Amino acid sequence: MLLKFVDLLVYEWVGFNPESLLGRAIHFFVYDTIKIFLLLAVMIFVIGVIRTYLPEHKLRRWMGAGGVLGNFIAALFGAITPFCSCSSIPIFISLLKAGVPLGVTFSFLVTSPIINEYLVILMASEFGIPITVAYVSSGLIIGTAAGAILGRMKLEHLLEHDIIDSAHEKDDEIEHNWTSRLRFGWHEATSVIRQIWMWVLVGVGTGAIIHNYVPQEYIHGLMDATGIFSVPIATILGVPMYGSCAAIVPIAVVLFEKGIPLGTALAFMMAMAALSLPEAIMLRRVMRLGLIAMFFAITTVAIVATGYLLNSLSSLI
Repeated sequence: MLLKFVDLLVYEWVGFNPESLLGRAIHFFVYDTIKIFLLLAVMIFVIGVIRTYLPEHKLRRWMGAGGVLGNFIAALFGAITPFCSCSSIPIFISLLKAGVPLGVTFSFLVTSPIINEYLVILMASEFGIPITVAYVSSGLIIGTAAGAILGRMKLEHLLEHDIIDSAHEKDDEIEHNWTSRLRFGWHEATSVIRQIWMWVLVGVGTGAIIHNYVPQEYIHGLMDATGIFSVPIATILGVPMYGSCAAIVPIAVVLFEKGIPLGTALAFMMAMAALSLPEAIMLRRVMRLGLIAMFFAITTVAIVATGYLLNSLSSLI
């Protein structure tokens, strides 16, 4: 029904030629934009309501229990929070102040930008459920393993002293009723969409250009030139090209459709989401350069490994 409406809007009411590159690009842009915003509004609302049953003060207590379970809970919490890397840092700081172990907080910091509800929604709609499940699982494994490794290295001395010495913060416990849960879900949906709508338009617009104007032979030639090194190269290129997940997912989808291997496209997307220069600058307020370098190195290795894994499994998924 949505496709028919967009056909009518673009080709009949507005009058673009369906055979022209511009007409097809406009159709791609309008259709994907409407589809993505509808999916985001519904699913973020639902996830927001679900989150009211998971008070943050309880999550902090579970994370602080220690062990790999704490890392996994932190990674899971990061997966259900709709934040990019830079907006995850204030929560990362608050978890440190609340006394959550450093390695556990890193599990949250790694997973939060890689996996979130709108990213999963876009992945499911474009790549399908099996690939999305594999992607989410790999993201949770990355977050849990990276946090566990960093936690065992005893790197607390690399935190800035005012963070270590700050008083523990306490959450005000909120008693929700059904009305407040619906209100919270609505607020989550509207606030997230207000923050990312421009990134969605930029991402879909870029995807429309690539999809219709970049020859598939050029994409294949580029991948043939890089060969086995395509995954680490894509990961490195993703770092300076910082952007919201909402912007990069449509681009990654088009690159995949043009012939770039699945794991390579997703490694590029994960690097943009989880490893960025703005994030490094913000983290300098919290930790010293040595710890930032270790965090980036471990996360980069994990992303590259995941890219190779998904490339090898893509034919089976």
